[in-house]
Amino acid sequence: MGVAIRTAGDGDRELIVRLLDEAFQDDPVSGWVFPGEQYRRTTHHRLMAAFTDIVLAEGRVDVTEDGSACALWLSVPADDGGHGAERADGEGADGEGARDDGPAQLRRAVDPENERVELIGRLTAGIHPAGRDHEYLWMIGVVPGRQGEGLGTALIGSALDRCDREGRAAYLEASSARSRLLYERLGFEAAGEPLLLPDGPHMWPMWREPRPGGTSL
Repeated sequence: MGVAIRTAGDGDRELIVRLLDEAFQDDPVSGWVFPGEQYRRTTHHRLMAAFTDIVLAEGRVDVTEDGSACALWLSVPADDGGHGAERADGEGADGEGARDDGPAQLRRAVDPENERVELIGRLTAGIHPAGRDHEYLWMIGVVPGRQGEGLGTALIGSALDRCDREGRAAYLEASSARSRLLYERLGFEAAGEPLLLPDGPHMWPMWREPRPGGTSL
């Protein structure tokens, strides 16, 4: 049985924020940004809300019909060396705010005393490839009770099929060794050395060239 997928709209904002908050509570990178379970449970959702707002405004959010999984995508032009995490307020390169201030704006909006909110944006922007149009998988989340059912693979596969039809590459940063293996099965390859967060986990930049024959899921 196939997985029904639709494009989320503004009316789905709270659903997406809640889904991402639940899905990433135990993620190694989320644990690094918000150390301590109680702190994470009371603050993490603010970062997920900021990410959701940016992608709803500038990109595309794919969500399963039952609301159990979602994927956040941004289209990145060839001359864009960074990505949307630099823009805390959703402004493009021509907006009134200085683009390089995006991570600092994100920190002020989400958790002003937490320098890691700003640092994660700067570090991931620093390894983001430039020079080619591509689709950027910012985040993909599955609610804890539904993980392992293939929902994430279905969500990614649907988007990668579009990439293949349009001849577009795709990029992401894997936040765990487990997710890296999944992405490798979908055709992603290492795109440089892993990013080691200070006193924290690794993130693996990964790139996928378009495939004429699709993902072969």
